[in-house]
Amino acid sequence: MIRMQLFSTFESNAYLEMAIAALEKKGINKEGIFAIPLENRTVDRKVFDSTHHSDGISLIDIAMALATAFSVIGASIGFKLVWGPIYWGLIGAFTGFVFGMAIRLTSELVLKKKKRIQRGKHSEIILIIDCQEAQTELVENILWNHFAIGVAKVK
Repeated sequence: MIRMQLFSTFESNAYLEMAIAALEKKGINKEGIFAIPLENRTVDRKVFDSTHHSDGISLIDIAMALATAFSVIGASIGFKLVWGPIYWGLIGAFTGFVFGMAIRLTSELVLKKKKRIQRGKHSEIILIIDCQEAQTELVENILWNHFAIGVAKVK
């Protein structure tokens, strides 16, 4: 008889308990089911990226767009002002960039703080099931039907 191990990840909810109960009803003994809770990240994620890590969120996208818009407006108005279009275009670009960075940092630090900590579904429990190779298909279907986040098989 060939033994198989199935690894699956779940959120901590009632579906995990229902999956374990269904596995026990189908003949998987309690000694063959092992659940390990994961420790989730408690440290806040960094807003600013480093050289070695990037979270894929750009902080200067709004700032660059506003710098461009404000520089065009500043240069256009600058034809009628004393310093001329070049200085007023640069002043507008700087003002737009600062204004855009302020908007983006405010949205990231204040409004999206919870999203930075938890994005999407997080695995909270790893479930390891030791079973016969003939039971693998049944066990895998039970895990998927009870909303496992991921499932892997090892002989």
